[in-house]
Amino acid sequence: MIRTAEAADRDALYDVCLRCGDAGKDASGLLDDPELLGAVYVGPYLALEPATCLTLDLDGPAGYALGTPDTAAFQARAEEEWWPGLRARYPREVERRELDAALVAEIWTPPVAPADVVAEWPAHLHIDLLERARGTGWGKRLMTELMDRLGGAGAPGVHLMVATSNVDAIRFYRRLGFATVARSDDTDVMARDFD
Repeated sequence: MIRTAEAADRDALYDVCLRCGDAGKDASGLLDDPELLGAVYVGPYLALEPATCLTLDLDGPAGYALGTPDTAAFQARAEEEWWPGLRARYPREVERRELDAALVAEIWTPPVAPADVVAEWPAHLHIDLLERARGTGWGKRLMTELMDRLGGAGAPGVHLMVATSNVDAIRFYRRLGFATVARSDDTDVMARDFD
């Protein structure tokens, strides 16, 4: 079943993030600190946008969809309320493994979608599903529910960022009406209007 995420889901959702953190595959063996992925990609939404955080509960969390209807406002709040605590916990000067170091760099300099993308599609979202929930229709239902909430909050459209190597996710997003609107070396920015 799909439900609004609760504070008690935090550890399970961080674990889902970790188990999907390598372009949809398990990133557990790539990190020294298993909390880092969740702290960057799940924590700020649970803390700052609880109304647009969904949990897929199939006898325990098997996925999530998280987002915000207003990316610019969310980024400003995260800069004030979320990133400072993580920056204190994860100083830049410490030597780390490759993925840990990349995530700490994101804590210190969070990625920002292009301004023209945010202007046209101000909402953004993230979704992750464990293997047991993929190909079952739950992903589409999660996305539909979250997009309904984001549109209901006034957003005219939504964007997301996906690794260009994650071809299964890109195919999934295209089936839901997303199109690539910007691209960097290893990331596609995909967007769609709300009808």
